Amino acid sequence: MRPMGGEQVEEAVAGAVALLRTATDRDWDGVRAGRLEWSCRRTGEHVAGALLAYAGQLAGRAQRAYVPFEITLDEGTGPADVLDVIGTTGALLSATLRTTPRDVRAFHPFPFGSANREGFAAMGVAEVLLHTHDIAEGLRLAYEPPAELAEDVLTRIFPQVPPGPAPWPTLLWATGRGELPGRAPVTEWRWQNNLVIEAGRLTLQGVTPAAAEDLRLGGDGGFVWIDGGPCEGTREAAGMMLKAYEEGSHRPDWGVFVLVRREDGRAVGGMGFHSAPDAAGRVEVGYDLAEAARGNGYATEALRALSEWALARDEVRVVCANVAPDNAPSHGVVSRAGFARTGGNDEEITYELRR
Repeated sequence: MRPMGGEQVEEAVAGAVALLRTATDRDWDGVRAGRLEWSCRRTGEHVAGALLAYAGQLAGRAQRAYVPFEITLDEGTGPADVLDVIGTTGALLSATLRTTPRDVRAFHPFPFGSANREGFAAMGVAEVLLHTHDIAEGLRLAYEPPAELAEDVLTRIFPQVPPGPAPWPTLLWATGRGELPGRAPVTEWRWQNNLVIEAGRLTLQGVTPAAAEDLRLGGDGGFVWIDGGPCEGTREAAGMMLKAYEEGSHRPDWGVFVLVRREDGRAVGGMGFHSAPDAAGRVEVGYDLAEAARGNGYATEALRALSEWALARDEVRVVCANVAPDNAPSHGVVSRAGFARTGGNDEEITYELRR
């Protein structure tokens, strides 16, 4: 898995600016950008403003709202100058991404209130790719960015969108800009940053499809692990999540989480849901912990937080866990987290926590 950061922002901006510079002699004010209500010039201003806003959110570590500033272009700024501003704001976002620690999160409203540097990078690249498409459509230019950039965006902030025949047409379809065979047109859309749940000494950080694929293939998923991690159970869970994503049944808030220790930012284990809640409001959890992290109460702390989060949702009535009869440490984890034994057989014992 290649990291998502400043390099991708620079690549997207460079490609966009190079194409649009071929049409700076045209009327950007009097032409609408594709299907948007904005003119091509206004759309270019929006791209620059978005890139600057994302850099500001991360640099200022904003936690509650957008930092209250915006970009204003000088009167008489022409298309070539607008592209200069896009290049400048892209460079600012790129530099901010390169100097922001991995675990820093800043405010963004969709859908869980924050994003990390990968999320802001993906959003920045999405703004550039999609609105370059809009401007190019208005100016009658042919535009298709590198497929890898579109895939970077899809697998970070569109986890609810199953892969299509190719990344760029899929991203256009997912944002209401195109059609895909066998899929209904999209009229409303919103990208989705990963969910993070606070859990005392830990944070439970939602795994994106990009991270899940890397974990499945033997990588670190973009996390810094303690010795012995990630465990095989985490890799298997990532593989199950990736299969659901590819089949179109993945729901991002009912996926896999990596347990990250606050004190040093290191990942110590994995925890997550086997699938979304069923019709009866029942959802099953599973977890594992690197051997070097066991005996510290981390799994219990994480399970309490994840169960509390799940039971606060209207669609959940019961959180359950199935434990092998001879797995004494895991029996202790679920018991300390408040689960009660409700059944079992020679292969597994069932525990439940009810709303």
